[in-house]
Amino acid sequence: MQTAKRMASNVYTSPALTFELIAKCSTTRARASILTLPHGPVQLPIFMPVATQASLKGITPEQLEDTGCRLCLNNTYHLGLKPGQEILDAIGGAHKLQGWNHNLLTDSGGFQMVSLLKLATITEEGLDDVLVTTSPDKARMREAMERSNLFCIIQGGLDLEMRRECCKEMLARDTPGIAIGGLSGGEAKADYCRVVETCTALLPDLKPRYVMGIGYPEDLIVSVALGADMFDCVWPTRTARFGNAVTKNGVLNIRNFKYANDFGPIEPGCGCMCCREGEDGMGITRAFIHHNASKETVAAHLLTIHNVWYQLQLMRDIRQAVIEDRFPALIREFFAGLYEDKTQYPEWAVEALKRVNVDLTV
Repeated sequence: MQTAKRMASNVYTSPALTFELIAKCSTTRARASILTLPHGPVQLPIFMPVATQASLKGITPEQLEDTGCRLCLNNTYHLGLKPGQEILDAIGGAHKLQGWNHNLLTDSGGFQMVSLLKLATITEEGLDDVLVTTSPDKARMREAMERSNLFCIIQGGLDLEMRRECCKEMLARDTPGIAIGGLSGGEAKADYCRVVETCTALLPDLKPRYVMGIGYPEDLIVSVALGADMFDCVWPTRTARFGNAVTKNGVLNIRNFKYANDFGPIEPGCGCMCCREGEDGMGITRAFIHHNASKETVAAHLLTIHNVWYQLQLMRDIRQAVIEDRFPALIREFFAGLYEDKTQYPEWAVEALKRVNVDLTV
């Protein structure tokens, strides 16, 4: 097995971000890298759990840290409504508000501006984003500038020419990172893959690539193969609240009666604190989750811990496979675990992976 060599010359640095490209898959567009931010290094590719209002539903900051998470997401739109800027300023920022000592990514809330449109009033004046300061503190302004990272967002819907044009214009702005937005809104998966594939082909190697709103495991592994690095979604935590456990063999609804007398772990071999046994684990059984899933919040809490761990472990496995240049083998193993035979593989995934030299049909 050949291990990829560390590419020390492949480093991009901005005032508040360092991106180091560690390895590239020799078959697909997958990459492994290190993103260093003001609150520490982050291993890419990564899935970012979503703590919309500075709280990840069903999990404490300490438990989130135990999963290995070093970068999670807050939503600016929701934080602006509650608790509001005044409270955030008074407490010392979002990190202190939620007791989180690692990195945060905040998105603008553009999706919420659409999804919550019935609660909004739209005018043609737009927003005034100019802050007027009568006595600017230049030292404070410089500190704020040097600790902040602003990612440009590639838009254009499903129109590939518009996406190409937007890539060209956004790259001219030379932001520290690049996001691909306007997806995960109900479009066909085949269209989603074509957009991601088109955009990553035009993006520079030495900047992180963030595809917004992506969280299904098969979407993650295909998107990494297409050249993306960062992803976020509420799905793993939301589905936990409906009694669902995310596993390498698919999603299990532990509310199903067949788990009532199942005394095995949520997922055999899982390293999360719920599935682990011994002093550092809880040894939670499927039967216990089933017993509590209908009325007690503890089941949702435990499944949330497990699901977040699963997502992050999947990304850790992907990263290691890229470094060791065996990512195509991991892709095959992943889909073989989800489906009984190759005829069940989703066509969109088969076609997208075929375009990056991984043929799941053979």
